[in-house]
Amino acid sequence: MSQLKKIVVCLFCVLNLVGKAQFAPQVGTDGTSAIHKDSSIFVNWAKACAIKRGWQNKADTALGRVDAGTEESANGAPGNGVVSLGDGGEAILTFNPPINNGPGYDFAVFENGFPFGSGSYYLELAFVEVSSDGNHFVRFNAISNTDTSQQIDQFSGVDASKINNLAGKYIGNYGTPFDLDEFLPLSSININQITHIRIVDVVGSMDNTFARRDSRGVKINDPWPTPFGSSGFDLDAIGVIHQSGNSGISNMKEENLFQFQNPISAQQNLNIRFDKNIQNGILRIIQVNGSIVSETLVKDGSNEQFIRIDKQGMYFISLETGEGIITKRLIVN
Repeated sequence: MSQLKKIVVCLFCVLNLVGKAQFAPQVGTDGTSAIHKDSSIFVNWAKACAIKRGWQNKADTALGRVDAGTEESANGAPGNGVVSLGDGGEAILTFNPPINNGPGYDFAVFENGFPFGSGSYYLELAFVEVSSDGNHFVRFNAISNTDTSQQIDQFSGVDASKINNLAGKYIGNYGTPFDLDEFLPLSSININQITHIRIVDVVGSMDNTFARRDSRGVKINDPWPTPFGSSGFDLDAIGVIHQSGNSGISNMKEENLFQFQNPISAQQNLNIRFDKNIQNGILRIIQVNGSIVSETLVKDGSNEQFIRIDKQGMYFISLETGEGIITKRLIVN
């Protein structure tokens, strides 16, 4: 085989693997990144919401726009109802204090997807955009590896492991998390001062006239049409993990406050080392479903702790002091 052919074959293999790449799976499966609404890593919720309603069916506008829920439904924590965006509808939510870029995920979006059938999940998806001034928004690089050869109808499901950076990836009461690190280095927004988040419904049609595409130009396939008053993405809430004035300890860099090996193996002792300037705090190991695995005090002069974790999955390590809360992500293989 010629050198040129070898290069072409290698390139084809790489592209083929990328096209089939899998992402974090659905709730209840090892490796999921879903965060339960009751998780203590949430420090705040959206304060206000403005909705631009979309159509019940963009291919048949005579049906009118959606009308389910109100703007107030998206404020605060999940449990206040949902507001439907409809085909191509939008919601802009505001935050005070602003969201800032901390270690790991910075916020999570909640929708009301649900399981049906055996291993099947009804998921409606949306793009996520952020802004530090309410005028200029940047969009997370969404990826959908769902098969586009056949339309997902209103009675079919979506595989979460083929979806990345799209809200609605997880079922109700579990947030899809987003990390502002994705926009580094980017000068057009201030990722430590995110005041607005825009949610844009994905029209999951495979018809070229209406289709929405991911960051690579690939069509995004989700249940369509859903010609009801509750059509499209059903926004429940947006939870804040890091916010300005709540995520730092003065005169110290966040990444140096505590450090640990990541990932680790199950049944291995997790060794956490602390900055010598930390005097008092509470260290928590939290599962993605919100339950606390371990809670210990960090006292003056205590520069390390050993904690055993027995189960595989994703965890959050949270250090709370009188000056704020720092949260980092841990993977246990």
